[in-house]
Amino acid sequence: MEESINKPEDKKKITIFGISLWRIFAYFIIYSVIGFVVETIYGMITKGVLESRQSFIYGPFCAIYGVGAVIMIIFLQFFSKNHNTLFFGGFIIGSITEYVISFLGETFLHVKWWDYSHMPLNINGRICVYFSLFWGFLAMYLMGWLNPRIDKLMNYIKNKISSKAIKIITVTTTIVMLLDGILTIATLNLFLIRMIEQNDLNVSYREEVTKQYNEIYGNEKLSSIIYKFWGNKKMLKTFPNIKVEDVDGNIIYIDSLLKDIQPYYIKVYEKNTKK
Repeated sequence: MEESINKPEDKKKITIFGISLWRIFAYFIIYSVIGFVVETIYGMITKGVLESRQSFIYGPFCAIYGVGAVIMIIFLQFFSKNHNTLFFGGFIIGSITEYVISFLGETFLHVKWWDYSHMPLNINGRICVYFSLFWGFLAMYLMGWLNPRIDKLMNYIKNKISSKAIKIITVTTTIVMLLDGILTIATLNLFLIRMIEQNDLNVSYREEVTKQYNEIYGNEKLSSIIYKFWGNKKMLKTFPNIKVEDVDGNIIYIDSLLKDIQPYYIKVYEKNTKK
């Protein structure tokens, strides 16, 4: 990591394990955008379509990458002695981060972001040894090559733009992303509630869903606003891979319930997209 992170000008600022708060915000934004690009390319290669891979309702951000990168950068500095310790640190920290994010998504949003239950050596389908190994190699790449270059880019920008301006831009963008994240949680919840109720899906929290559905969609004015801005087409195109789990453990992809809506933007090439 660049020595400039601990410049005298940053010492008076709020820091987390020696890294200034504004820089952490900047990492989150940059890696969220990088994650969006990586996921989009991955989707084109594996599925043959150009589809939304963003994690927010608006904006080219994949926040899981941003959160993961920030956590790894903060804690991997304690494992940067050599490649072996970096690999071990990435294996552990990446696995914990992945598990916690998956757990929170399932617990509070009732959404399965990913499912490794079909893979060997997995824990509750949230993490598996193959991806844990990937986190180890990613840690070596992130700390040994990518992040030092991100630091150089950030320092270059700081030298071209006033420190105050760059920090205002960073904090403002972070606040916008936070509001976008809150809106995303709300609209995803509204979308899943109506999908579960209208398609009679047998989920473990069905009674709660029915109550919320009647309260929300029973209000004609509120319902019309929801459908106008966050209707089925908008939500499915934004989150084409969203899925839920029923009481029998079956994974139900929402796009299978809305077959009249094309979940992607452009078909790049013909490929068997069977999940």
